[in-house]
Amino acid sequence: MTTEFQEINIQIPRTDKPRVVIIGGGFAGLNIMKELDTRHYQIVVLDRHNYHTFQPLLYQVATAGLEPGSIAGPIRHLIEDNEEIFFRMAKVTQLNLERKTVTTPVGELRYDYLIIACGSRTNYFGKDEQFKEALPLKQIPQALNLRSHILQNFEKAVNTTDSYELRSLLNIVIVGGGPTGVEVAGALGELRSHVLPKDYPELNFRQMQIYLVEGMPRLLGGMSDKAGKKAIKYLKDFDINIMLNTMLESYNGKQVQLSNGEMIPSQTLIWAAGVKGNVIPGLPEEVLERDRILVDEHNRVRGFQEVFAVGDIAQMSTEKHPKGHPMLAPVAIQQGTLLAKNLNRMALGKPQKPFRYTNKGYMATVGRNRAVVDMPNGWSFGGFMAWLAWMFIHLMYLIGFRNKLVVFNNWIWNYFTYDRGIRLIIRPFDKEEKKKQREAEISGV
Repeated sequence: MTTEFQEINIQIPRTDKPRVVIIGGGFAGLNIMKELDTRHYQIVVLDRHNYHTFQPLLYQVATAGLEPGSIAGPIRHLIEDNEEIFFRMAKVTQLNLERKTVTTPVGELRYDYLIIACGSRTNYFGKDEQFKEALPLKQIPQALNLRSHILQNFEKAVNTTDSYELRSLLNIVIVGGGPTGVEVAGALGELRSHVLPKDYPELNFRQMQIYLVEGMPRLLGGMSDKAGKKAIKYLKDFDINIMLNTMLESYNGKQVQLSNGEMIPSQTLIWAAGVKGNVIPGLPEEVLERDRILVDEHNRVRGFQEVFAVGDIAQMSTEKHPKGHPMLAPVAIQQGTLLAKNLNRMALGKPQKPFRYTNKGYMATVGRNRAVVDMPNGWSFGGFMAWLAWMFIHLMYLIGFRNKLVVFNNWIWNYFTYDRGIRLIIRPFDKEEKKKQREAEISGV
């Protein structure tokens, strides 16, 4: 490999090896990067952030349980020992499939093989403008915004004399009864029971109402009915108001209107109602379906031999999953790992293997000593043992030993002290800044 640089703007050394460009440093992207053999390929990773986020624990950052640095790891640290892997912090704005290049704000980059692993973004189901005051929870900046917003509301509440304003500052509405919504509701219930009354003794937290709104007739729709019923029981232990078969009609930043006619005063609406593929412009319409990219059993984009899509963005229909695989981290990890191994096989002239998803179970936590687990064999259990299993699995999947140690120490401290030591308004929530982030989120990777 020489040190001569390309004429295009993104400065990557020339090489005689095929160049694999990976868009996205999430679960799929990182596993491809780890497994792909650099004896055969040059690897370039593009992401608009310089870190990988462990999204399953974002809700704990938002509810003052963890610092953001404990669930994130710098991508460059993961590749610092390999001279054939390059990272560039850049948002991909356009795919140029005929020219075999990708466009970013700092220029174009040529590829021999392109892997689209840009994940998903918040799905407002076509009502982006109508729900623009809602607070999503997909990225670390959004989690920090939510944490600051909630704490700022409590600081305002101690100074208000208007009873309606007080209710709107204290009340929190969560839209979406999947794992994220359930976990956020449980964490907020713990805060209200054990932490906030000590911080704000002048407030009566019996006035604070937490609502979990779900359009389907049950919680945790992707898990067993038994798990959903246990989640309801655990949430009721925290006095969470669970509203099933109910849709959000509108929200103006002060008041929530629901499909059952109920109006809830609230200045905090947390959106956990779903995600959609983070599609980048440049793909033909015929390879897109419901904001996901159609791929074959080798994760190859239909009609393109050198272009692949993995993880949340990939729509792979199989007999077991006719509507595509679930948009979950285990799917992204398994697809990324297999794709890298298939590319290694291809470099050696060996046949590729088709993707077969291995279900290792599903789980969600609902606060201290409470979690639900569905095993692959159909067995479902909950309670303390499920909670321990949830903690162990999440610790194992965290990036880096330091993060594992920090998170584990935080959990131990929180368990024995009922304390959330990160109740800090470091960066006050600003609605104008949120608007800019929302626009960036809508625009893609």
